[in-house]
Parts: sequence; structure tokens; C-alpha cells
Amino acid sequence: MSQTSYAPGISAGRISADTILDNFADLHPPLTDHEALVAADRCYFCYDAPCVTACPTAIDIPLFIRQIATGTPESAAQTIFDQNILGGMCARVCPTETLCEQACVREKAEGKPILIGQLQRYATDRVMASGVHPYLRAPDTGKSVAVIGAGPAGLACAHRLAMHGHAVVIYDANKKAGGLNEFGIAAYKSTHSFAQDEIDWLLSIGGITIHTDRSLGRGLTLAQLQDDHDAVFLGIGLSGVNTLALDGDHAGLCNAVDWIASLRQSDDKTDIAVGRNVVVIGGGMTAVDAAVQSKLLGADTVTIAYRRGRENMSASMFELDLAASKGVRILYHVTPTSVDDGSITFTHSETGEEINLPADQIMRAIGQTLENAPETLAISGGKIKTDDHGRTSISGIWAGGDCATGGDDLTVTAVAEGRDAAEDIHASLMGKG
Repeated sequence: MSQTSYAPGISAGRISADTILDNFADLHPPLTDHEALVAADRCYFCYDAPCVTACPTAIDIPLFIRQIATGTPESAAQTIFDQNILGGMCARVCPTETLCEQACVREKAEGKPILIGQLQRYATDRVMASGVHPYLRAPDTGKSVAVIGAGPAGLACAHRLAMHGHAVVIYDANKKAGGLNEFGIAAYKSTHSFAQDEIDWLLSIGGITIHTDRSLGRGLTLAQLQDDHDAVFLGIGLSGVNTLALDGDHAGLCNAVDWIASLRQSDDKTDIAVGRNVVVIGGGMTAVDAAVQSKLLGADTVTIAYRRGRENMSASMFELDLAASKGVRILYHVTPTSVDDGSITFTHSETGEEINLPADQIMRAIGQTLENAPETLAISGGKIKTDDHGRTSISGIWAGGDCATGGDDLTVTAVAEGRDAAEDIHASLMGKG
């Protein structure tokens, strides 16, 4: 898109390429060998460790940290990958501060948890950098499974099925595989080409084929997939975006997820346009990611506006503190009511006060919705209805991740659901379900 097509007040290249490079450096640089040993040595290696219970993929955290502490990080990585094949990405993007690290005994006693996420990255990065894939496929079963969606749930499901010897064909609507990991993560959390490097490493197990630019309703039907394959897994995510009912028009109104996706696909980010005054409406991780990255691209003022209180925000305290440290202002209990070309007006729900903010760019980050789900599937709460095994209302079709009723919009949960559905699919195909 040329600069002349930008809305007034929105511009690319507000700051230099070198400054952008510094701003988008790794949020948590990798641990050195010495730092990893020091961090691992703090672990109590608890029996019935609460950190394991808090991990959606149930990684044996004390075991992998002990393996790092004893100088065998490759074994630590194996422990992680046994439960979470996308452990490298999860080490970067998981809200560990509200999961395993919040449950850590050191956190409870001292307010300083073990660096579980960074230790997980230390181990997984080491194995992935070696180029060695730690798993071999079982003998070919002659069975074929279609996986719709190459995001965390689909990739985890496909890998586990391939391990069991099934042939897997993944179809994805985008021109690149990866889903949320490729298009929806803040660039300072997953730097460079890590998302694609991880996919290449995962696919090295063999038995998995990916077709991009294919989706349900666009070249694929559920009936066709059922005819061509022995089972189907749906990991289609939430591609729709909730809308805002506002009086007036604003040329700079956009969806935060689309803006983040464009930023993720940019080589140096100098081509990503941002307003001088940016307002992000929402209270989740997407809102924080959009707001922080707007600041990092040179916006003068960035405000997150949320309709309820801080205690109700789905973004973690760490994320909110990160936003504040970058100069992002956060307003609570405000509801947008109207816009014009240069501003947005809110009403404070507790005082009734009207608040008018200058806004060249307004980003919607108020949640996503399910789109393109087959009408034949049962829907509950706006998502595909599944049981504890990921089975849908139609025999032979499973679902997991954000599109399914068990999903909670976390990469790690999507991985767990894809993995567990794969085990149930395998049992069903082998006559053990």
C-alpha cells in the first residue's frame, strides 16, 4: 500500500530502521549456559509440583529443569517435546506469569519464581538448532487424516498423528502455515523467522503434507474431506472480528489482528503505518500487543481503552505492566460512543463523564468470532461443540484450539487440545476407541 493511501495522521517510517530494529529486539534474550545453570539450581524439584498442574500441556517441569541442572539439556528438551511439540514457541509466548510461574513455590515464598519459560526455551532451542528431530514415525498404518488449519492445534495434532504412522494432509487458508504463531504474535516475542523454522523442524518427522490457500468454503467441503480421508480434525481458529457500533466515521479505524498480521509479515517494519495518536479498544493480549507495537513504531500517544476494570482484563499483569513501561496509557470503565476524523469519544461508566481523545488511528481488539464452520456441526457458545476428547457432533470429525468449546485463546492450550485429539483419532482409527 502506498503512503498516499494512508488515512490522515497515519504514516509509515516514523522512526529510523535502526531504531525499529532495537525496539523489536527479543523481549527475553536467550539464557547463556551459565545463566541457565544458575536459574535451574533454584528449583526445589517439588514432588507433586504445582507448576505441572498449572501447565495446560502437563510438562514435567521439575524433571526438565533437573536435566538442565545436571548438564543434559537435550534430555530436557525431549521431556518438553513429549508433551508439547511446539515447546519452543510456547516458551516465548506463553503467559507463564499466570500459569506455571505463578504456581511456582519460589513465587509463593519469595515473589521470584523459577524462570520456567526461559529455561524451556534454553533446552528446546538447543535441540532445534542441532537440526535433529527427536522422533521417528511408526510404520505406515495406511490411514489418512485431514487437518484443517495449520495453527498450533492443527500442527500439534498432525505431528502426533504422523508419529503414530498416519498420513496427514494439512489445509490452511493463509499463504503461510503457522496460524496465530505466524500472524498473531507480537514481533518482539517471536523474532526473525522462528515460527517458520519451528514448522520446518516439526515437519521433518515426515508423513505430513501442507496445502496453503485452501479452506472450508474455498476449495474444500466437509463432505469431500470425509470421503477422501479416514478422519478430519478442525483447527480453524477464530477468523472473524467483533464489530463496534459507533456514531460517525473514522478513516483510521482498523482491526488490530489484521494490523498485527501485516506487521508480522514485514521484513523491517519501516513499511508499517501507524498513527501519531493511537487508540486501541479492548482488554486482551491482542490489545496490548497492538498498543505496545504502535509505540515501538513511533506513535506519540497510545491509549488502551477498556470497558471494565483492570481486574477483568484478560491480558496478564505482566503484559499490562509492559505496556505501561513503554508509555501506553490505559483507561478503564470507558465505552466508545462516537468518532470523527480526528478523535474518539468515550463515556465513563462510573461517572458518566465524556472523554474525548485525539485519534488518527483506532484499532478494534474486542474479540474474535468463529467463521466458516460447517452448518452441520453443533455450535455452543459461538464455538464448535466438542467433548473431552475433541469429538464433534459428527462421527469422524474432531476439533480443537480456539474454534472449539474447550479453547481459551492460548497457544499452549491449543497445542494440548490438538495433541489429545490426535491420540483419540489414533485410537479410533486403530479400533481401540
